[in-house]
Amino acid sequence: MQYPEAIDYLYSRLPVFHRIGPKALKPGLGNTIKLCEALGNPQDKFRSIHVAGTNGKGSTSHMLAAVYQSAGYRVGLYTSPHLKSFTERIRLNGQPIAEAEVAAFVTEQQASIEAIEPSFFEVTVAMAFDFFARKAVDVAIIEVGLGGRLDSTNIITPLASVITNIGYDHTDLLGETLAQIAAEKAGIIKAHVPVIVGETQTETESVFKDVANSLESPITFSDQEYTVKDEGIVNGIRVVEVYHQQDLLLKLSLDLLGSYQLRNAGAALATVATLQPVLHVSSSAQRDGLSAVTALTGLKGRFQTIRERPRVIADTAHNQPGLAALFETIQSITYAKLHIVIGLVADKDRSKVLAILPETAVFYFCQAQIPRSLPADALQAEAAQLKRFGEAYSDVNAALVVALQTALPDDLILITGSNYIIAELTDL
Repeated sequence: MQYPEAIDYLYSRLPVFHRIGPKALKPGLGNTIKLCEALGNPQDKFRSIHVAGTNGKGSTSHMLAAVYQSAGYRVGLYTSPHLKSFTERIRLNGQPIAEAEVAAFVTEQQASIEAIEPSFFEVTVAMAFDFFARKAVDVAIIEVGLGGRLDSTNIITPLASVITNIGYDHTDLLGETLAQIAAEKAGIIKAHVPVIVGETQTETESVFKDVANSLESPITFSDQEYTVKDEGIVNGIRVVEVYHQQDLLLKLSLDLLGSYQLRNAGAALATVATLQPVLHVSSSAQRDGLSAVTALTGLKGRFQTIRERPRVIADTAHNQPGLAALFETIQSITYAKLHIVIGLVADKDRSKVLAILPETAVFYFCQAQIPRSLPADALQAEAAQLKRFGEAYSDVNAALVVALQTALPDDLILITGSNYIIAELTDL
């Protein structure tokens, strides 16, 4: 197969979560285990760091990859979903997997795929593990797709397990309380493998401690060990100071500007500190990596400015805690009027998301071109019930055109609500 044919095969034959939602999930780890057995168990042939969490797991994964790349390591990075190209999901030292590699894998594994009948995500996990093993990476950063315990990535035994935070998302699959969701995320903790938790939360702290203690896994809550102090944005870079206990450890310049990235940086640095005996990283490499995450790893869509005057910011926040963190950052920006271009998926609780949005903003409701997307007019009607008013548009680019025509130079346009909305932006 050629690359277009291989991608069409994967999309047409296998159920895809980002298109149809929970119906795409295949319960259990059995299919991934079978696929990897057919490949000679590549997941056992490289070192890894496993990253889960409700929000921030993608950014934290990219931060870790950038730090280890800056230290001279050969680094694999697996994340999902992609924004523009499938190849973004699997990276080696920041570079996406070659299209020819994808095509070759699908061609060679077609018989196994048709015999096992895995999901789209299960195939991509096996592809990533095979790629990292063949490329002999020093370490691979593996982002969980959904949850943890039953996620396809959870067949690895990593050097460290990282859980960024816990919030309400995918409650139909992971549980309706924070403790229940935490228990699913805690499923990535392995016996005797250190675990780093990014945020201490009253409802979840004991869950993580109980699981870690039962498995004799050393546990660190990074926000109890590290304080990341914001010094503000200077010349387009967020300047921070990192303290370990009371001692100044590092002064950093973060190219990821969202204030929520401070928490992710703390989790990443705690992970690097935990693994220093195995993967040594100098202070200068930590600084260099965190100052150039987007350049080193290709991360997009995290508080990303895509246009000036009016300033246009794209952010993939897509749930209540993620949007709360986004608007915390927005409050630190000076602007005349806020315009919000937003689209949401249909299979999530939207009332809490809509309630976070400021009533005073001008809204432009849109929809992504996938079956999961909530129709723009339905979103418009739901928002109006909560006194958030605006017009509905067929897609994000049409909505943005009108927002740009309406906004004044000193206004701010925010595009958010879904990974899939951001993915369809022409300007990204």
